[in-house]
Amino acid sequence: MDKKYELTVDSPGSRLDTYVAEQCQISRAYAQKLIDDGQVTINGQHAKASHRLDAGDRVVATIPPPSPISLTAEDIPLKVVYEDSDTIVVDKPAGLLVHPAAGQYTGTLVNALLARCPDLGVIDGSVRPGIVHRLDKDTSGLMVVAKNNASQASLSRQIKQRSITKGYLALVTGHLAPEQGAIEAPIGRHPHNRKRMAVVTGGREARTRYQVIKYLNGYTLLEVMPETGRTHQIRVHFSAIGHPVFGDPVYGKKSPLLERQFLHAHRLGFKLPSSGEYVEFRSELPPELDNALQRISAENGG
Repeated sequence: MDKKYELTVDSPGSRLDTYVAEQCQISRAYAQKLIDDGQVTINGQHAKASHRLDAGDRVVATIPPPSPISLTAEDIPLKVVYEDSDTIVVDKPAGLLVHPAAGQYTGTLVNALLARCPDLGVIDGSVRPGIVHRLDKDTSGLMVVAKNNASQASLSRQIKQRSITKGYLALVTGHLAPEQGAIEAPIGRHPHNRKRMAVVTGGREARTRYQVIKYLNGYTLLEVMPETGRTHQIRVHFSAIGHPVFGDPVYGKKSPLLERQFLHAHRLGFKLPSSGEYVEFRSELPPELDNALQRISAENGG
């Protein structure tokens, strides 16, 4: 059965999609989909997601029941760092795809999560239930996943407001200077290869802060703090300034020491949706990255 929200706007200025997401406790992306599908009206009329509301506007949003989705729960081992009734924080290994995509509908993090949290499947009727941010398949580390619509809306809002703390450990090629800085360059699809991203004029705003942890002969170990969440952002930004991530076969080059890029999401902090309490989690380097770092250090006499 459809769920209908009949709302009266109190104060002017909000975008329609933002207002619907907050009032209905759904993600903004899902609110945009409802608007595009004609499930939202303002004073009886359809409008664009970007429409600015006036005080007194009457907004009606109809949320259809979740469509059956072809997701299979799979008993895939997960390293769970934290879990409550709203969220689950996992330490994703490299090689695990976050959600089903064309060509791979099984063996993903979402399939594993559905086995642990069966109710996850009703969020937004999506093949990405609960996913509010992603890690590349061959990037390891911490991810938070929402377990219900209200939690997903809260976490999505924190991401939009850039109040979620994200820290990555990355080894890049070359001697990166200065020791502390930020890369600001717009990112979009590569003009000649649609499977890659690149720094392009007219791309989406992207900003990446970094702090050098240690210099090795020919390499630099960093903590990286992306302030935006563009696809392949860290890998693209450091490649663009001539310091690609070590072992990255797409934006740098492969290494015999490592079968994937040296990138690990080691720090993650956010406010718990239920209480507003700020929590932060950390993850140690996985063995394959630690071993590669030790070998490079030994070769360089470090």
